[in-house]
Amino acid sequence: MVRLGYGLSLEQTQKLIMTPELRQAITILQLSALDLSTYVEEQLLENPLLENLEESTDIKGEAETPAVEEGPPEDKWEVDWQDYFHDQDDNRVRQERVVMEDKQRFDPFITAAPTLLEHLVEQLHVQKLTASLEIAEYIVGNLNDKGYLTLSLEDIAREMNVPLAKVEEALAAVQKLDPLGVGARNLEECLSLQLPLLSNYPPELPVFLKHLEDLAAGRLQRIAQALKISLSRVQELADLVRKLDPKPGLRFSGPGEVRYIVPDVVIEEIEGEFIILVNDITVPRLGVNKAYRDALNQDEGTDTRKFVEQKLNAAAWLIRSIEQRRLTLYKVANAIVKWQTEFLRNGIRYLRPLTLKDIAEEIGVHESTVSRATAHKYVQTPRGIFEFKFFFANSMGRGNQNDSGVTTDVIKLVLRDLIASENPKSPYSDQKLADLLKARDMEISRRTVAKYRDELGIASTSVRKRY
Repeated sequence: MVRLGYGLSLEQTQKLIMTPELRQAITILQLSALDLSTYVEEQLLENPLLENLEESTDIKGEAETPAVEEGPPEDKWEVDWQDYFHDQDDNRVRQERVVMEDKQRFDPFITAAPTLLEHLVEQLHVQKLTASLEIAEYIVGNLNDKGYLTLSLEDIAREMNVPLAKVEEALAAVQKLDPLGVGARNLEECLSLQLPLLSNYPPELPVFLKHLEDLAAGRLQRIAQALKISLSRVQELADLVRKLDPKPGLRFSGPGEVRYIVPDVVIEEIEGEFIILVNDITVPRLGVNKAYRDALNQDEGTDTRKFVEQKLNAAAWLIRSIEQRRLTLYKVANAIVKWQTEFLRNGIRYLRPLTLKDIAEEIGVHESTVSRATAHKYVQTPRGIFEFKFFFANSMGRGNQNDSGVTTDVIKLVLRDLIASENPKSPYSDQKLADLLKARDMEISRRTVAKYRDELGIASTSVRKRY
């Protein structure tokens, strides 16, 4: 029998409380360099005790002429802010920063890429059109991102209250603009408009474009029978079609699209040694405005002093969080350099399998901290600019994950090389490719080979076969 009753007991437990300060530190850790700059600017507006040291005109004078301390002795303060101000005078700022004289600044040089609409309208305005400019602009405004016309000519004529012949004339003018293929209403028309780009194209090519559905499905024999040509001739025509662009509008940017990346970390090799720079040069250098110092001399409990202490704590925590972010990023990048040194020097074939846990154990933090520190951030290396997650490559193959394992990127690279070297008249099947990879200690299934082949944009065996 179980007896039930009431009682009192003491119990000691540990709990992680998500304070506003801790939440802010986590937020700052996840921000990219550009986002952090924006966040700091917002904090400068909200907290009067924060100041941008780079905009301060009297920093140097204050550093050379220490302020005279007045008021009660330091032991009266609950928070030792006097030491903070003294340290700030000596060091000017607590944030460590790498000063790079005569070195490249990593602020990007930005040029706005024109949109498809802007590109076409500019051409319309510099050409002498016999068609209606107003109708042509209306047509251009109704092209989708791929460059195709999304409205019927009848709908345009009805909307603009103009004869259909006028719309057809304006469409013909639009279809002559660069890039060729814009203004098309279907894939066949899009490719037909681009035929002038092929010098001396075969006379049967326009008719060949009417069989695009069979071509996409790999039904080459049906096309050969319909056009009364050989299979090898079908493949020659298909090769010509592949030189055309089925989506000519995608080469232009969309409205407001950003086409540049600011690296959060820069890794450079100098005299055989890798140097790591955390790119926080765009983030304002923060300090605490000493004009509010006198408010701390007021009696305890006053509203003014409480307000100043609250904002002072917030300012100090922000500066500390930014420095902690910089330090964590440096540690993560330094650990990645140790793991991926061969890749940085010799290329993708030497990319080693790596997990968040590996880096977390290396630098002594939790995996979630590494995940937050690397999320949506980029690193500039001697091999190019990569997202941090690129280095956390999955391991495939046999053997110890960190020793003989290979990454999926390496497998894809080998797979591409194998297909490039195959006999086009007898291309490798997916199973054969799996066997060849297995012989190189890359054991994956036939289905995985097909998956990677699709991701690489490589056609199946029947489509690759040449006659």
